[in-house]
Amino acid sequence: MLELTHLTKRYGAFTAVADISLEVRAGEFLGLLGPNGAGKTTTMSLIAGLRDPDAGSVKLNGKIVSAREADTRRELGLVPQHIALYPNLSAEQNLTIFGELYGLRGADLRTRINEALAAVQLSERRRDAVKNFSGGMQRRLNLVAALMHRPKLLLCDEPTVGVDPQSRNAIFDHLEKLNREGLTVIYSTHYMEEAARLCSRIGIIDHGKILALGALDELLTLLPFEEEIRFPATAETAKFAEAIKAQGDLGTSESGHRFRAREGFRVSEFFTLVESHGLAPRLFAMQRPSLEALFLHLTGRTLRE
Repeated sequence: MLELTHLTKRYGAFTAVADISLEVRAGEFLGLLGPNGAGKTTTMSLIAGLRDPDAGSVKLNGKIVSAREADTRRELGLVPQHIALYPNLSAEQNLTIFGELYGLRGADLRTRINEALAAVQLSERRRDAVKNFSGGMQRRLNLVAALMHRPKLLLCDEPTVGVDPQSRNAIFDHLEKLNREGLTVIYSTHYMEEAARLCSRIGIIDHGKILALGALDELLTLLPFEEEIRFPATAETAKFAEAIKAQGDLGTSESGHRFRAREGFRVSEFFTLVESHGLAPRLFAMQRPSLEALFLHLTGRTLRE
């Protein structure tokens, strides 16, 4: 459905998107996971045709997407990172404006407004000014405003920033329902739990590049270890840490030690050694492969807020 080919965007000497190529299938839920400044919003803007790339192309169903191709852009909806609503108008008036911009009129427009408000549990607040809504309510209205024209592709650029847990869950439920009904979704976030819950494929992005792309289980196979054991770096564990070095990779940071066993060294052997040093098992925590661990492996730093 969507094809990005060698997509590149620069701002002076800074390259925000660096030669990204990927394909998105119809009905897919693709996540772009990365820290702020990674290039997610610029990539979304290029896909939406809000900006033209310096190199490469975006094609939606075989047609070029650009700032000059309005007909192609009608097939997609954009939920921007910042609220794009008229604060002094009511929820119903906002949806009326967005619907009319896409040519909706009369009974069809009224039906879609009613369906949209019901979907995000705002029917009883339809005549209230948006400026009096909570952040979560505004986010939910922002989402359905992008869906008034029933697009084939929905772009969600960090749509849950600053949202309360109830509203976040309502947004997730609605997006999952729409995806089950066939809507293709591209979702950018810096929250790993969101990507893990929602996305059938995840692209880890940083410095404008896709560092890894695949289903969650596929991505985790890129880690060179199956699990690691963490324990505090104290005088009590110092002799044990020295003894365990020969059995694998021992790393130390401000947060303590992390141990990754060499091939063939079993967890049972590890804890036998723990007991021989008179240490309590509660000092040690097992950690399975995770998106955070993969991000650290690929970039050398944690996801930043």
